[in-house]
Amino acid sequence: MTRFLCDAMLGKLARYLRMCGHDTAYALDRDGDGDIDVDVEADDAIRALAQREDRRLLTRDADLAARTEGALLLSARDVEAQLRELGEAGVRLSLPETPTRCGRCNGWLDRIEPSAPTPDDVPDPAETSVWRCERCGQHFWKGSHWDDVGRRLP
Repeated sequence: MTRFLCDAMLGKLARYLRMCGHDTAYALDRDGDGDIDVDVEADDAIRALAQREDRRLLTRDADLAARTEGALLLSARDVEAQLRELGEAGVRLSLPETPTRCGRCNGWLDRIEPSAPTPDDVPDPAETSVWRCERCGQHFWKGSHWDDVGRRLP
């Protein structure tokens, strides 16, 4: 499966791709994380990051796309139109049966045991399947947001 890097203009798209199970980095998530000590909004830094991590760059910047091998230029501003453009480019866009990626940080999700304690705002895992990100600790479940995202996919 293709690994993606969304530039600074495509943060919302990164979340959708992650929900679809794609390993998707977002340039602004890297700012100050200690992995790289560069301005992640600078074209050369984004190009280097995509190459170093073997990711396909997604961007709305025509110049950046032209100078980056394998980059995919998106023209739309709206995330639903961007999803249509990706679908037309052959990117698989469907929600998996079991969520695998954190929409917030791209970490892996682990299923919570039915007896595990959860925060008050999270459904009871004995009644609803709940996953937790191994990296940032965010909890996920298939609720109304999951259904809303599914309806927006092409």
